[in-house]
Amino acid sequence: MSNSDITVADYLIIRLKEIGVDHLFGVPGDFVLGFFNQVLKTDLTYIGTCNELNAAYAADGYARIRGVGAFSSTYAVGELSAINGVAGAFAERVPIVVITGSPATINFRNRPLLHHTLGDYQIPLRIYEKITAASTELVSAEMAPAEIDRVLSACLSHQLPVYISLPADVVMMKCRYPEAFRFPQDIGSDPDVLKEAINEATEMLNNADKPLVIGDVELIRFKLQKPFADFLEKTGFPYATMMLGKSVLSEQHPQFIGLYQGERSRDCVKNRVESADCILQFGALLTDFNTGGFTAELDEVKTISVNIRSLRIKHHVYENVSLHDFILGLTEKLTRRDSTSLDIHSATDGCVHRRSEQYFADGQKPLTIKRFFDRMSHFIEDDAIVVAETGVSLFSAAELLMPKGVTFIGQTFYGSIGYSIGATLGAAMAATARQVVLFVGDGSFQVTGQDLSTIIRNHLKPVIFLINNDGYTIERVISDHPYNDLQPWKYHKLVEVFGGGLGFDVHTEAELEEALAIAATSDQLMFIEIHTGRLDCPESLLSAGQAMAMTNQLA
Repeated sequence: MSNSDITVADYLIIRLKEIGVDHLFGVPGDFVLGFFNQVLKTDLTYIGTCNELNAAYAADGYARIRGVGAFSSTYAVGELSAINGVAGAFAERVPIVVITGSPATINFRNRPLLHHTLGDYQIPLRIYEKITAASTELVSAEMAPAEIDRVLSACLSHQLPVYISLPADVVMMKCRYPEAFRFPQDIGSDPDVLKEAINEATEMLNNADKPLVIGDVELIRFKLQKPFADFLEKTGFPYATMMLGKSVLSEQHPQFIGLYQGERSRDCVKNRVESADCILQFGALLTDFNTGGFTAELDEVKTISVNIRSLRIKHHVYENVSLHDFILGLTEKLTRRDSTSLDIHSATDGCVHRRSEQYFADGQKPLTIKRFFDRMSHFIEDDAIVVAETGVSLFSAAELLMPKGVTFIGQTFYGSIGYSIGATLGAAMAATARQVVLFVGDGSFQVTGQDLSTIIRNHLKPVIFLINNDGYTIERVISDHPYNDLQPWKYHKLVEVFGGGLGFDVHTEAELEEALAIAATSDQLMFIEIHTGRLDCPESLLSAGQAMAMTNQLA
């Protein structure tokens, strides 16, 4: 093709497809319609959502399965509605591409008081600059290709959101046809610093009698699961995860001992982690939820902490060392230990997981959170995608021992309620052949639940468990006052309102069994409303609530 054969919009669409985006989430608005019209002519599938916030959440959920996601909306009123979803992706290192259809370039120069604008046309860009790895305004066809490539490369390199403003008049301008996209390469490590760090870590690990590894979120975001698995195979070391890193590898792995979250951990996991004489952390972010409200007892003198571009051994800090290079180098240096000497089995003795216990429904007995999640441990299939909303759902589902190949999704750091509906849409669209199971509370559902209709519209078939505990339980355990109350909805009837799927109203264990029996054979979306007590929640959430109440000095 000649240089005049492609539009800026088509250039961007080709690049999105090259990096792995097959679906574009979004909401129309006049400034973005020209771009959407071009999208509809291509094999980039447009998925319209009910609002821009859910479009951002959907791109986030999609990216956690596919490696990158994208959404598009109109200038200011649309993109600013989406900003909370982008902020969450930024906090949790999720690569999404934000594409804004903006006013024509002449309007940016002359600044008329045009609808949707703010007088200063640069305000949205300046806001997004704070929560993206790179941003750009495509002000001409000449600069657009290089800028698109730069921004998309930053998205993949940093595993963070990026922002592209596409003015309405630039959409159809002609630019050069793209060459093959140059995917960013790992910039590598300083070889001398890497060697010194590996030698110090090797000595420390070889001298340890009870070493232990914690695998966390950066291993997932930067796709380092294979090197991590090879490291565990070579060394035989036991490993734990934190909440952000849950399902980094299959939780059926023989060296996996469980979820570590400080004093909120199971005793068997807490004792094994905190008794280790050397702790090797790969890709850990020490957030409050990851560390059980900062109660994790990880002695710096015993710890090797490795992040994506730096590491610390005891009190020594090494820069310009990549996590990937360090894992590979350390794997070469270490030899395999016998499992009996590493105290793996004793770490899990007496630590019976729900999945290894039999479950028998107790007739008309009212459901409780504990019994419900006991049952769920036998319902989730191998290779499923499990999405858990912040609150009772997240803290309960995190403690499930997941079947082989399960991917766990929760906004465990940013914790914005309502995240999971959009994320389920995105994840289900990204992997239509996998079972998708969502756990969401009634309070969170009321924030973003309208995109249940988008899930139905696109013929997706997740199993959705809505935990109706009559309001914001996560807030009640912090401070129980009337502002946590909600108007009760008949949630299970929404599938009728939205026109698809089967709804169930479940109060007892027997009713749950009836619904699950239908779910096992049905080829439809299943929406199962579970009723539990107002303050029925796991001990870990009660502990978190008490900690937050103290932090915020609430009576």
